[in-house]
Amino acid sequence: MPVRPERGVTSYVTEDGCLEFLTEANGTSYRCGPVATAMWIALRQHGGRLGPAAEMLAELWSTDPENTRTDMDIWVSELKDACLVRDEP
Repeated sequence: MPVRPERGVTSYVTEDGCLEFLTEANGTSYRCGPVATAMWIALRQHGGRLGPAAEMLAELWSTDPENTRTDMDIWVSELKDACLVRDEP
C-alpha cells in the first residue's frame, strides 16, 4: 500500500537538508535528518510505494536493498505512530 501524508500534515525540506512535518491542527512539528529527507523524496517520486523507493536508494547508496527497505519500514512505522502518514489502498 502506498504511504501518504495524513490529512492536515504538510512537509518541507529545510535549508540544512532536514525534513520537517507540520500538523495544521495543533501546529506541532516533527523534524528528520537528511537521510530521512532522501527517503521521503524517494517515496514521493515513487507514488508512496516503499519497495521501489528502497530499491532506488539502495542503488544510489550502494547498500543492500533488503536492509534499505527494513530501515525505511522502521522509519515509516515511526511516522505512522506520530500520526504523520498513513497507508492508502
